[in-house]
Parts: sequence; C-alpha cells; structure tokens
Amino acid sequence: MSRSVTTLCFLLMAAPTGGAAQVPVTVEKDLIFSRVEGAAVLADIAYPVDGDELPVIMYVHGGRWRAGSRVNDAGLQVAEWAGRGFFAMTIDYRLVGASPAPAPYQDVQTAIRWVHAHAEDYRIDEDRIYLIGNSSGGHLVAMVATLGEGPYERVGGWENARSDVRAVISAAGPYDLNTLSWGDLWTPVEGDTYEERSIASPIHQIRPSTKPILIVHSDDDRSVPVQQAIDMAEALEVAGIHHRFVHYTDRGHMSVTDEVTEHTLSFIAELEGRQ
Repeated sequence: MSRSVTTLCFLLMAAPTGGAAQVPVTVEKDLIFSRVEGAAVLADIAYPVDGDELPVIMYVHGGRWRAGSRVNDAGLQVAEWAGRGFFAMTIDYRLVGASPAPAPYQDVQTAIRWVHAHAEDYRIDEDRIYLIGNSSGGHLVAMVATLGEGPYERVGGWENARSDVRAVISAAGPYDLNTLSWGDLWTPVEGDTYEERSIASPIHQIRPSTKPILIVHSDDDRSVPVQQAIDMAEALEVAGIHHRFVHYTDRGHMSVTDEVTEHTLSFIAELEGRQ
C-alpha cells in the first residue's frame, strides 16, 4: 500500500517522568493506512529517532462518529508522545454520514493491523499497543477491548496481520448505544438495528478475553451521561477484568487533557509492572 507522508525531525522535551533529556523524533503526516471503497484513510505518526521495542499509543478521535479529525487541539499530540518514547499514531476513520456503521470501527481495526504489519519497519513492540480515544473515539477503543474483531469483515488492507492490543483508555466514552441519546447515529445498512447496536455496545461484550480498560468520566458530562461509565466499571468489576475508573465531578465532556495523559501514563506503567 502506498504512503503519502511529510517527514520532519526535531527535538522535544521528554515527559516529566522520563527526565529532562531532549529526544529527537520523526513526524510523518498524511500517511495512508487504509484504502477501502475508493477512500484513502489517513494517519499521522511520530516516533523517536533512536530506540527499539517501542510501545504504541494510538488515538481515535471523537465527534459522534460523524465529525472530527485525527488532528485537533483536544486530541493526542503525536510529537509529544514520541518524545516520551512511544510510537504515536492518530487516525481518521470513515464518518457515518457517508459510510454507515460499522465503517468507523472497521477502520480502527485496519489501523491496528497496519501497526502490526509495520512493527519491524518502526521498531515496534507488538505486545505493547495501547489505544486511547475520547467520546465516540472512547467508544471505539472500548469496542476493541471487549468485542475484538467481532462479526465485521476485514477491509482496507493488511488482512493477514494481527489485530490484538494490550489495553485501552476511554475518556468520556459511551458503552451502551441503545440507551444513548445519539446512539441512533450508529445505524448499519443491514440487520436489526437494536441488535446491531447491542453488538457495538462494549458493556454487552465483556468476556474473559476483554483487555484492560482505563475509564475516565465526569459527573457533569452533558454528552455522555456518567451512568454509562459507572455501569461499565461495575460490569468490568463483576467480570474480574483489570480496569481503573477515574471519576471526576466537574470536568465536563473530557478529551485528552493533561490529567487524562497523566492517568494514561500511570495506567500503562501499572500494566507493565513499573509501579
């Protein structure tokens, strides 16, 4: 599959937890990770110039599956995360206004396979792939953790690659589409609508194979009621799934804020036995 990229090299300060050393990173923009039904789906990536066995952080944006972009001030900044020693990736996905569900989720799955397929090229540790998303992006990464590939066809390329991840981080994500005010935007062309939304609802797909999940939510979220997060955390607890629930009272509809970043780094360190 062809790539259309712009490559830049510059220096960033490493994360506070990693000391004050400067880290040279490479940024590649407008990389094509998927081609499906005539559409090229894009990503931006960044990674340290030096280092091997890099962990991956992949960002999936919000926008109720019908709007938004991989590049936004409230999302994950790939250069910053590369400075922390990650292979960082932000992805677009086909929006439901033009490509009905489950197209957004299929594109997320394609991006995961792209990472696995290019692990050797970018010195990636395939067993340390983390996904983070906010709002509808949080829903999509929670689907990855619970549903896996599910019943959906592999599209877009890299059909023979792995599709597993280590864990996911969901900020302000919904977990039950049939009780969500804007859940009707997830409307596949075929099948029973209620059943299809149940399949796409992470709270109904928890199983022993579910990946660890960090949930971040606030009581005053006016887009996704906090009860969705409370119910999801309780369901994970009952199922014995490794998870953490960061419950705020006054942060509104959260994105990838500095606080979310700090909790994400702590969660990853916990999973990797560094705490």
